[in-house]
Amino acid sequence: QVQLKESGGGLVQPGGSMRLSCTASGDIFNFYAAAWYRQAPGRERELVASITSLDNTNYADSVKGRFTISRDSAKNTVYLQMNSLKPEDTAVYKCNAVYYKGYDPYDYWGQGTQVTVSS
Repeated sequence: QVQLKESGGGLVQPGGSMRLSCTASGDIFNFYAAAWYRQAPGRERELVASITSLDNTNYADSVKGRFTISRDSAKNTVYLQMNSLKPEDTAVYKCNAVYYKGYDPYDYWGQGTQVTVSS
């Protein structure tokens, strides 16, 4: 079993920056990919950014050029650097990671962290 824990959320002013972290612990085996999702009240969950074991990244159009996903395999941590934040970035951000054990994929989620962009 793998546990994911997010940190780094909070309140930030428009135009500000914030970095989210997602740290994995437990029975960590072969990392395949991780992603950050967000969900605002009354809206569908949205894929924000993803990263693979080969460090290939993908971003939602709404965050391209502003957000950067990265990882530190030694720390079992995935980051989301968010710059030029806008009020519409306000949401609960959740980390997702997929690990392989043998040929079987296992999908894990964190509890989420609130990001509020407001003056």
